[in-house]
Amino acid sequence: MPTPGRGGLRRDLDLLEALASPEARRAGGLGVVRLAQLTGREKSQVSRALKALAEEGVVERDPDTLGYRLGWRLFSLVARTIEDRLARAAEPVMRDLAAELEETTHLCVLRDQDVLTLLSVSGHSFRAHDWEGRTVPARSTSAGRVLLLDATPDELYIRFAGVPSLPELWLSIQEARRDGYARVREEFEPGLVGVSAPIRDFRGRVVAALNVSAPASRLGDGLEAAGRETAKAAAGISAHLGWVTTAAN
Repeated sequence: MPTPGRGGLRRDLDLLEALASPEARRAGGLGVVRLAQLTGREKSQVSRALKALAEEGVVERDPDTLGYRLGWRLFSLVARTIEDRLARAAEPVMRDLAAELEETTHLCVLRDQDVLTLLSVSGHSFRAHDWEGRTVPARSTSAGRVLLLDATPDELYIRFAGVPSLPELWLSIQEARRDGYARVREEFEPGLVGVSAPIRDFRGRVVAALNVSAPASRLGDGLEAAGRETAKAAAGISAHLGWVTTAAN
């Protein structure tokens, strides 16, 4: 016996799949008539379903074109799912790196002009929570620089409008691209050094940074070696996410 409501859910999923199609992305959305054609449903049924989905934020309607596109709530759910998967893939690798370097490792993502720490793992036998949930300026941290590896100069200008040190930030990003990791020596905080390497998803996009930070008295002399090890560890996490490195990459 069919599960009650399952048919309606299937029809709603058909609409969402149509709105995620290349045609919808190219057009910036699809109207009721086209969605009815793609899903084989009556226009009145499609219109009612879209209205209900829009009320929940799952889709949204463009007030000018009257076309529908995927909504903020769906993207929010996807983002949380991706970050959860990212943390699960990263934690064992972070634990190994922390044990090898005997320093705390951090998993970081970009939030506007800041870097947010999702997860921290200590080089000792306990988790380090002090940094989890905290944000720091992206432009002055090694994590921020690798999280901005995909950015163009124009995108940096828009994101950091009014910040006077953009040329220096761009040079630091270029250096990180060349080396495969970024480093900071007491630029964020006196006495603190750090290295970060990019974590990429299956498309090759930078979605997170793997960071190691420590007092300069402990890590300063070994910063370059730590950077290389962090880059290897980040590549391992990227592989878990489906990124395949080739000679062309």
